[in-house]
Amino acid sequence: MEISKIVFNSIKYPFKNILKLPLICILFILIAIIPIGWLLDNNYIVFIGVIAFFAFILFVPGYLLGIVRRGSIESSAMPSFNIVNTVYDAIRVLALRMVYMIVPALIFFISLSTLGVSGIDSLRDLRIDIFLASIGIALILIAVSYIVFEFLFFFAKARLAYLNSLSEALKIHEVIRDIRTIGFFNIVKWLMLIVVLIIAASALSSVVAMLPYGGFLIYFGIIIPILESIGNYSLGLLYSNIVNRDANLPRK
Repeated sequence: MEISKIVFNSIKYPFKNILKLPLICILFILIAIIPIGWLLDNNYIVFIGVIAFFAFILFVPGYLLGIVRRGSIESSAMPSFNIVNTVYDAIRVLALRMVYMIVPALIFFISLSTLGVSGIDSLRDLRIDIFLASIGIALILIAVSYIVFEFLFFFAKARLAYLNSLSEALKIHEVIRDIRTIGFFNIVKWLMLIVVLIIAASALSSVVAMLPYGGFLIYFGIIIPILESIGNYSLGLLYSNIVNRDANLPRK
């Protein structure tokens, strides 16, 4: 499928499922309860918000994985909400993210413990140039490692969605092979179109968020869920190109 068609079909996706869209909107409203409690200075609402936040963590990642799965098989239907399956998928997505963040976390702590210490020593000796260089190198290493593994995580998530196997999603060499199958140029085009879409939506949402009273809820309860459904569905559609091309890809 062409990249432009992937993005176009993804934009239509939430609106073709307008009857199921309120479900994902309600799930995202859960994370707005805590700020509402803080604004109202109501500890009871904050407590309910904390419970809602954990419910968000248990439900939303799994449901979004279901959307990726729908895209990977080129289905235009939004997944049904099954509590057991959704929580199970959410746990696997969180586990996958934790594994893919191990290397960036190690680089973060190693950079701080080595370059950070040398930078502080340079600062004490009033060697500002060495201090700034040490901090700069540490920040670059941390940022690059995070971007690389976040990029790998996206396609590992798509692999998990399609193959329904956490062990397959953890095979980094297979994830890299999937990326090569899609084509780096195609991925760059996809990312550019998604970024343009996000910028346009952000400009609109910034105006909506400033509306008194309801703007905040509209932002969290409607705009963000629509953007998340578009982004995850487009990831699934992008991965469907692998499904159609790669004969070596294990089938579900």
